[in-house]
Amino acid sequence: MSQLQMEEPVLPPRIELPALEKNLLEVRALKNYFLTSMVWVLAVLASIPLFSVIYMLIVQGGARLDVEAITALPPAGFEMGGGFGNAIVGTLTMVGIASAISIPIGIMAALHLSILNPSSKIATVSRFLAKVLTGFPSILAGVFVYAVIVITTGTYSAWAGGVALAVLMLPTVTLAAEEAMKQVPQKMKDAAFGMGCTRTQVILKVVLPTALPGILTGVILAVAGAAGESAPLLFTALFSNYYMGELAEPTASLSILIYNFSGMPFENQLELAWAASLVLVLLVLFFNILARVVGRSKFKE
Repeated sequence: MSQLQMEEPVLPPRIELPALEKNLLEVRALKNYFLTSMVWVLAVLASIPLFSVIYMLIVQGGARLDVEAITALPPAGFEMGGGFGNAIVGTLTMVGIASAISIPIGIMAALHLSILNPSSKIATVSRFLAKVLTGFPSILAGVFVYAVIVITTGTYSAWAGGVALAVLMLPTVTLAAEEAMKQVPQKMKDAAFGMGCTRTQVILKVVLPTALPGILTGVILAVAGAAGESAPLLFTALFSNYYMGELAEPTASLSILIYNFSGMPFENQLELAWAASLVLVLLVLFFNILARVVGRSKFKE
């Protein structure tokens, strides 16, 4: 026993840890620095046009932006003052009409594509057509609605403009809502079915609430894109120098006002075009920031 007690414990072999000091002259480190620098340089070069446009809008448009500019009617050729209040109202009205048409249809289509019958032939064809429509030229949407609505009714109108914008918004809303619904865990739906819920209850109580942040992100991005469209409105809503009295008459919009005023030789109209451009950019920027905030809340949950 004494000999066993006198024996020294056997220690494991000593393992030398690799040197973790950062060697700036190592090949991998040099490649990392080079590629990182190139990414920053390209990012700065790509942002120069964006910030230059924003700077010009703030300098040129901000100097003319006031209460009168956002409430008054467009001025005549040699008239001073005026504004584009009717264009703001017309833009919001037509985007609202487009949203009321495209959002319910897009969400219902997404439910069919992701939940009800995702593997059917009609779902495959619908998904393919939605992806094709995302690259559909906006002016062709205007020509289509012109042939269907404007010629039929005999007048340009806010309705026609809203339908044209809805055609452009629909594929974005549908595909975004479909992807958001696909992200809902299957275990949550199976648990709801196991508790005796019907398919309608699972959709209303589980799928839609869980996918809501993703759906809202797609909807807001679609609204932001529709707010800046001009080509389809040339064929559907045209323009008006007055506030809209009813939906079935030509309606002003910010994008068409910018297009009209930017080609005029009058200084007052050019200043209003810059101010309207600033308002339109701020409107689109607001919707994009809102989409980012809603999308970020999705990941936090």
